[in-house]
Amino acid sequence: MDHKTAIIHEWLVNYAGSERVLEQAVKLFPDADIFCQVDFLEENERDFILHKKTTTSFIQSLPFARQKYRNYLPLMPFAVRRFDVADYDVIISNSHSVAKGVKKRPGQLQICYCHTPMRYAWDLRDQYLKESGLDRGIKGPVMNFVLDRIRQWDFNTAEQVDHFIANSHYIQDRIKRCYERDSAVIYPPVDVDSFTLHENKENYFLAASRMVPYKKMDLIVEAFSENGLPLVVIGDGPDFEKVKSRAKNNVKFLGFQSEKALIDSMQKARAFIFAAEEDFGIVPVEAQACGTPVIAFGKGGVTETVIPLQGSGVRGQRPANTGAIHESPSGKINPTGIFFHEQTVPSVIDAVKKFIEAEDSFDPVAIRKNAERFSAERFRREFKNYVDDKIAEFFSTTHTA
Repeated sequence: MDHKTAIIHEWLVNYAGSERVLEQAVKLFPDADIFCQVDFLEENERDFILHKKTTTSFIQSLPFARQKYRNYLPLMPFAVRRFDVADYDVIISNSHSVAKGVKKRPGQLQICYCHTPMRYAWDLRDQYLKESGLDRGIKGPVMNFVLDRIRQWDFNTAEQVDHFIANSHYIQDRIKRCYERDSAVIYPPVDVDSFTLHENKENYFLAASRMVPYKKMDLIVEAFSENGLPLVVIGDGPDFEKVKSRAKNNVKFLGFQSEKALIDSMQKARAFIFAAEEDFGIVPVEAQACGTPVIAFGKGGVTETVIPLQGSGVRGQRPANTGAIHESPSGKINPTGIFFHEQTVPSVIDAVKKFIEAEDSFDPVAIRKNAERFSAERFRREFKNYVDDKIAEFFSTTHTA
């Protein structure tokens, strides 16, 4: 029996982490209809959703929505509830904000792939208010009141989700803490086919990220300005000039780069530097797919995707559940990176020093092998099996009842 399926996505404005999950979901369920708050993709950007038309909310037509859609967050819980999905049997919500809050009728199955409980309401509130310009004057107290209400709404709507899928064990813990719900873990897809192995490295380190506060790019730049080692920085964003102003001559800023240029830089770097606390962290896996070691802040999803050099690990670290970790012929587990444990300049400098001292311990082929555990093919297999099992279980129970 075919089950009519709706996919609820947050917004379509670019191709980022959650869009990679959407892409694979559309490949698995090509007849599904897509609903999202806004859709501003150009026709030449729609390959990954098979050029499907989407159903958008009223926010699509509001003033400045193309550039300022995030400012309409207070309206999004209301907007997502207005989507008419009554005719669908299965709802797949791809959620990091409000998507899981779509109004569900009895007899429908909702499976939520959760990238994170809504960070604006739970733990990135100050950043959201600052970046949206809503932290000044009377707007600050008003928005804090609104976000308190949204957090309660976010908690309440978690009850209508039949099954949660977390994008990492780190997020599985947050789902349990915020929503008091259990979840399965299926890691998101990484395009390891495009980020190919390059064994010969050049004499520079690489950092690549959007320039926003929680990415801690200023921390990386300050550390390398102090240790004097060559650093290449890729990415732009609101903090670009602020970060650049702290750099010395050994730090080279390339700004925004194409994927091809990013891959080339990533392939040749001695190591990739990553200082953020991320839910999963796709970019460190892409670096490993190039055979490039990762020097990272040891918290968040990266602790599940990087195999640390002995002595630099994280207490209680859980390895990814995506297959066997690559071992050398002697049976020794090959490291793929080094962790630092404080988001401070001295901690970054010390980790880079330890990496240089142990650089011969890192095998590009083994590092690449580790990244292959997070492929898109693996995601499709795990996600399809999970969804098919839950559909069969739900509708056999429903029809029996």
